[in-house]
Amino acid sequence: MSAARDTVEVRHELLERIAEARLRTDEIFQIVRPDSLYERPIPERHRIIFYIGHLEAFDWNLLRERVLGVDSFHEEYDRLFAFGIDPVDGGLPSDQPADWPSVAEVQNYVRRVRETLDAELAGGLLSDAKPVVEEGYPASVLVQVAIEHRLMHAETLAYMLHQLPLDRKIRQTRAPEVVVPTVVPRMIEIPAGQAPLGLSRGASSFGWDNEYEAHTVNVPGFAVDQYKVTNGEYLEFMAAGGYEDPSLWADADWNWKTQHNIRHPAFWRRQGEAWYFCAMFEEVPLPLDWPVYVSRAEARAYARWARKALPSEAQWHRAAYGTPSGDERAYPWGNEALREKRGNFDFQRWDPTPVGAFPQGHSAFGVADLLGNGWEWTSSVFAPFPGFRPFSFYQGYSANFFDGQHYVMKGGSARTAACMLRRSFRNWFQPHYQYVYAGFRCVRNK
Repeated sequence: MSAARDTVEVRHELLERIAEARLRTDEIFQIVRPDSLYERPIPERHRIIFYIGHLEAFDWNLLRERVLGVDSFHEEYDRLFAFGIDPVDGGLPSDQPADWPSVAEVQNYVRRVRETLDAELAGGLLSDAKPVVEEGYPASVLVQVAIEHRLMHAETLAYMLHQLPLDRKIRQTRAPEVVVPTVVPRMIEIPAGQAPLGLSRGASSFGWDNEYEAHTVNVPGFAVDQYKVTNGEYLEFMAAGGYEDPSLWADADWNWKTQHNIRHPAFWRRQGEAWYFCAMFEEVPLPLDWPVYVSRAEARAYARWARKALPSEAQWHRAAYGTPSGDERAYPWGNEALREKRGNFDFQRWDPTPVGAFPQGHSAFGVADLLGNGWEWTSSVFAPFPGFRPFSFYQGYSANFFDGQHYVMKGGSARTAACMLRRSFRNWFQPHYQYVYAGFRCVRNK
């Protein structure tokens, strides 16, 4: 195959991926009733209208000067929609709906950005091998950044809209319910071995700056929960007084819980004597075999109560991708491509499934539900790998969060795109944010 043909195929693939990513974010906005686009479902976040403009502004600001070389047609909106808000403890935004442009104005901005980008990119710019910016990144890398940034928002917008009142959403078709036999919680012994973390800079696959550089961590033997902690197990922690026992909580976590009157997971509601789960489009009796979604602070308190711990990033990686023979797999189940039967991921569903629903997704050690169905909190502070270099065109993507206040999450949720289920991908949030589709499993160190 000729180099020219290779370039044409890569360009077509990237353009198809851009279109698919736009469909994902368009569909998430379409579940919001038109009169609710100026709502703020999560107090720490922007209003919904911001994100409609932000996705296009990000692409435009990233590519306009570095790749396209065209002039801006609306500098005010380029700035207004440039940056989101990191949900850290502190003051809340105070803007009002009247402070934002009309929906029609924002949609017109979106349309013009898309038309300009598509025309320029389809015209052959992605075939230009000339490096972009001083470190020599090709245009294709910046386009992949734009694609994955958008797909990340397709997921985090689901977190936000999950908190929007049900009567402000347009209900979508629900995936068929998964019914499986109840699993028996148990721990699996993982022998000592190595965890090859990160990506090599010579790798042909795309990765964010925090995924580099590749290095190996020696991991002593440990035991790990076969399944994520379920709602039913977490109920036992609550019934045992877990939210009232300060000895189970780190001081900062206890202060946060007390100040905000946190008494249960954010996705749960109490009606009389019964608990209900707030799914995306309805409230259902609490499914005891679904993974519990909690903040890291709550996960850590449960682990202390169970006399266990949260796994480190390296422990989680070894349990997921390692093998008894010492080889490393691309996915927990092997090197075969992602398929629906392997897990609850890639926008298949809006809500979780039982933790034992995908036996074909087990790792070589028999650990279940590692990709999809909820990110998993680790004990590891989000920090740079040895040899880290920030993207010169996106300096703050990772580096701004190397502050000791964010923790690594691994795995993925039902709304995580397939491309971000690679084993080197690292997600992170601060420990008091309750709205992420994130659960956990515990380890017992030897």
